[in-house]
Amino acid sequence: PADIRDAAQARVRSLPAPVTDVARLCVCDLLVAQCDVNCCCDPDCSAEDFSLFTTCSVPVVTGDSRLCSQKAAVYSLDVEANPPERIFKIIDQVNPSIFCIHATNYKQALYLKSPEIPTPENFDQLLDKFGGATFSAEPDSWNLDTDAQNPPDANETSRYEYGVPVQTEDAFLRLPSPVVSSWCSDANPAGFLVNQATKCIRSVSVEKCDSIQALSMLFYINSSILASVFQVNITVQSIVVQSLNGMRTSLSSSDVLRLPKVLDELCINAVLGVNYHITHTDTGEIIEAAAAFVLGAISKEALSVEQSFEISFTQESTQPVPLSGNPGYVVGLPVRAGFQPQGYPFPAAFLFAALALSSNKHSQLTILHSTSTQDCLAAQGARAPVLFGYNMISGCKLRITAAMKCQPLAQTLLDVLKGQSFPEYVASFGNSQAQDVLDWVPITQLHISEQMISHTLQSSCQIPVSLGIEVKWTKYGSLVNPQARIVNVTATITTTTLKQLPSGRERIMPITSSVVFTDISSPAEPSYKAWPTIDIKLPFDFFYPFV
Repeated sequence: PADIRDAAQARVRSLPAPVTDVARLCVCDLLVAQCDVNCCCDPDCSAEDFSLFTTCSVPVVTGDSRLCSQKAAVYSLDVEANPPERIFKIIDQVNPSIFCIHATNYKQALYLKSPEIPTPENFDQLLDKFGGATFSAEPDSWNLDTDAQNPPDANETSRYEYGVPVQTEDAFLRLPSPVVSSWCSDANPAGFLVNQATKCIRSVSVEKCDSIQALSMLFYINSSILASVFQVNITVQSIVVQSLNGMRTSLSSSDVLRLPKVLDELCINAVLGVNYHITHTDTGEIIEAAAAFVLGAISKEALSVEQSFEISFTQESTQPVPLSGNPGYVVGLPVRAGFQPQGYPFPAAFLFAALALSSNKHSQLTILHSTSTQDCLAAQGARAPVLFGYNMISGCKLRITAAMKCQPLAQTLLDVLKGQSFPEYVASFGNSQAQDVLDWVPITQLHISEQMISHTLQSSCQIPVSLGIEVKWTKYGSLVNPQARIVNVTATITTTTLKQLPSGRERIMPITSSVVFTDISSPAEPSYKAWPTIDIKLPFDFFYPFV
């Protein structure tokens, strides 16, 4: 019919509005709060960073390729400009296929709804719905009026993304910090999952200390954090009182608020430090908040006081893992390591060695720890963490007798050198997370055999005598502030042939373990052109009286 044909043509002429903002999509943005090399769509990159790019790794960014019409973000570099510049434009892209999606009008399909977990209360209901041979996955209502219903997880204040300010009922969670000078500014919001530690100076007057809000505990806990359907109150975790001479005493009870007041020309119970600890779920929902306070006294002569603030985030049902840098490794901090459990269906996440090794509770790469007795058989289980940038060597002595069995001895020595369970991966950065698969470098294990001349005996076997670990790292990122990144780790086990000793004979053999760090960074190329040379001949006495 004509009316249906006209309506169809009108729908074709009025193209649907884009569902996804392609200008905000960036598939090559892998590093958090850091510019990715040659990633022209990375919002963390500045114009100075773009001038150092050689190409755009992702030149075109689109949304769903199955749409009939959509916007496309095109990135390129203008190498003829001085300095080179990034060119960004948005174009209309039409899908030539006749089998394309005209409009994504089923909004519920754009959200992932968490499955309902069976409980004793809803078990019968779920059994009636899904217990048959077949069941319908369609919703009870196909109402497309999205204004009348909220899609799952529509409350944006319930779940936070990285770096988003933590909202409270009045504004945001404050983390005072110095801005221009060293004086405290209360306008610094605490970003979600951004661990921070700041120190600043606060101007005080002892006569008015009870009226200065920043010196009171209430100033930091009186606002509740916005969560999903409820508000999370900030509880007082602990209170430590600091005297004028710096001695600290922990109070047994933290239920009573201690407000600042003037006593004998002193301002007591003034806040000197606050340490926030936020607990969240894996979906970014804050479920618990606590604050630890350091209270102290301020003398009448003091015109200012230094305050320290810190905030940390921990995921629910997990143990906090200490970092070794942010993002690059810091010299002297442990090299973080882990392994991927067997039978894991896909390499989506690495489980830290801390989950399985009691001797390696902080998920670190370790080597043999030398003991005072230097006995290898007594040193089993003694480990020392591998510190980034520090070349290390350790060892022990093995007393071999004729009564020792070769195969059990070889396994014991291997456990002494490698530990109970040698890790399979090393974190490339000091702050690499377990779920970031590309941030973990596999450890290459090599075996080298060397011959050892001994007495003429009938049987022989191979035993490990040394473990050598070579860590290759490079300077990554900006030349102004390069970050240390591990790119390759090789563990070499050297074995030797051990022949059975005659009865009554003994032999002492050294067992060694070492770590070597190698900087493989290529020399930085200067951004300026070389100075021109002038080919002229100067008079012989031009520099007289100097030679």
